[in-house]
Amino acid sequence: MATLSHARYGKANVRLAKVHRHASDGTQSITELTVRTLLEGDIAASWTAADNTNIVATDTQKQTVYIIAKQHPVNPPELFASILGQHFLDTYPWMTKARVDVTVHRWTRMEVEGKMHPHSFLRDGEETREVECEVTRGEGIRIRSAIKGLLVLKSTGSQFWGYHRDEYTRLPETWDRILSTEVEAGWRWKAFETVEEVRKEEGVFDGAWRDARRITLETFAQEDSPSVQNTMFIMAEKILTAVPGVEVVEYSLPNKHYFEIDLSWFQGLKNTGKDAEVYAPQSDPNGLIQCTVTRKDSTPPKL
Repeated sequence: MATLSHARYGKANVRLAKVHRHASDGTQSITELTVRTLLEGDIAASWTAADNTNIVATDTQKQTVYIIAKQHPVNPPELFASILGQHFLDTYPWMTKARVDVTVHRWTRMEVEGKMHPHSFLRDGEETREVECEVTRGEGIRIRSAIKGLLVLKSTGSQFWGYHRDEYTRLPETWDRILSTEVEAGWRWKAFETVEEVRKEEGVFDGAWRDARRITLETFAQEDSPSVQNTMFIMAEKILTAVPGVEVVEYSLPNKHYFEIDLSWFQGLKNTGKDAEVYAPQSDPNGLIQCTVTRKDSTPPKL
């Protein structure tokens, strides 16, 4: 009457921090991660027959995360996720796929008395660096990198006009508005056959993250945006140009609306149009604009 069509399991919200002590100059740095592991393979009997023989306990997966973090670099996170995923397949031959997701939390070195402090840090925002990695037996490694939670705003330099209007439309066209969004930008890498191939690109991953972040911020700030749609496409094009190893770029940009407040009821006080200075930030509902931009003539890897 029923069949198990898909199953996977793992450990979520594995938090760790790794301190790096640099003997060359006496400084220290820190990387804080949240890791999720998910395993697939010959595990159906646990669901259908209450047989846990092939189940690698989720606590075992958690302890493995800690040990691999001790034995191997955690930066860049793309390499760490690949090493961890491959370890699961090498250690447990009945597993066919290991999914490893890594969130890197911000710790920025403090500036104290005009100098960068050797071992003190601050969290200057909730922006995170993300990695999704799938290691599949016989198929290699698929990696998606991302930026999430990057909150940006500009007080002018944004427009929205010329859109379809009908009897349901109330939104007025505008040639000058506040534009704010919480950036989620992701990029999918070409397929890797082995961890060693990933290791060869070790220096490229950090550079790609810096390029994607820089391009996002510079384009957001400098573009006299006719629409969020057009601006995000330009961002994606620039990332594909800057990072040859990336096949696909994805953006998701929710509008963070700031509405003018009509104060004319109070002694004719002007606060709309060119006189607008006081705005009401809105939480919801909000616009949500998304796109996927692919390199021409490529077959992007799926994840």
